Amino acid sequence: MAPKRSERLRHALSAALIALACLLAPCGTLAAWAAYDLADTSRYVTTMAPLAGDPAVRDAVADTVGAGIMEQVDDRGDVRPLRGTVRPFVHDAVHSFTGTEAFRLAWDSGNRAVHDAVLRALHDKSERDVTVDLAPLTAQVMHQLAVDHVPLANRIPVEHTEVAVLPAQELDRLRKGFHVLEVAGFWLPVAAVVFAVTGIAVAACRRRAVTATALGTALGGALLALAVTIGRHLTLADLPDETQQPAAAAVYDALTATLRQACWLLIALGLTVALAAWLTGRFRQPRAPHRGAGRRRSAAPRRGATSHEAPADESDLQRSP
Repeated sequence: MAPKRSERLRHALSAALIALACLLAPCGTLAAWAAYDLADTSRYVTTMAPLAGDPAVRDAVADTVGAGIMEQVDDRGDVRPLRGTVRPFVHDAVHSFTGTEAFRLAWDSGNRAVHDAVLRALHDKSERDVTVDLAPLTAQVMHQLAVDHVPLANRIPVEHTEVAVLPAQELDRLRKGFHVLEVAGFWLPVAAVVFAVTGIAVAACRRRAVTATALGTALGGALLALAVTIGRHLTLADLPDETQQPAAAAVYDALTATLRQACWLLIALGLTVALAAWLTGRFRQPRAPHRGAGRRRSAAPRRGATSHEAPADESDLQRSP
């Protein structure tokens, strides 16, 4: 009874540890992506840089900037009657600007400035609104336009204009969440590996434990990929303006590209290890002896025993009166 009870305990402990490891694997992947990929300014800027050439993003920027210019036109009463005439020219001019090198420079510089400002706010204890000064960005754009020989580029005013990025009331909640991600992004993957190794080590059949861990890891990667897809759908569905959905989809896909690659890595790694464990167990399985040979071996002694017993019976008959 004691050996059976010990084996049952090993099975239960191994199953619990492996299940916990398979649950922590996708959670750790998500936390590590948020803490080490999104929180890195250089990676963020590199990820967002190709979007400067995306048609949907360029159209969204042109519409947003054009709408801002038209609001300034409405504020000036002397040019308000020309609003209908000015609108097509403004849109064409802004859209043409999104295809220049100056726009790409402004796009990268703006993303870097916003990301740096958010990170500084998450690490310090200030309670002020997170703002970005557009003066350095305007100076860089003006310099690039001058290099491109755009007329009157040197006369563009460089003013210190602060744009709000995050309100102060949101900072405390974001700081707590960011701190949790920093801790979880390191310890959750480590805990998943430790639980998986321990569960395999205490298992009564380690090959089956390895197979279960691998399949659970692949399942976790598939569920994480499904969660990313559902998150994309919900993010686009919450946008108030449907015309901005293509640009938002491009941004979402760019930001989650590394996470989706990690999901496919978990799936591929889990299936590969499970297949290798299954093949190893199949090739190492001992072959059963042939039934015909076993019967011949068992039948030979019987014939010998019968021939040996026959003379003994005949001698007994001769001795008998």
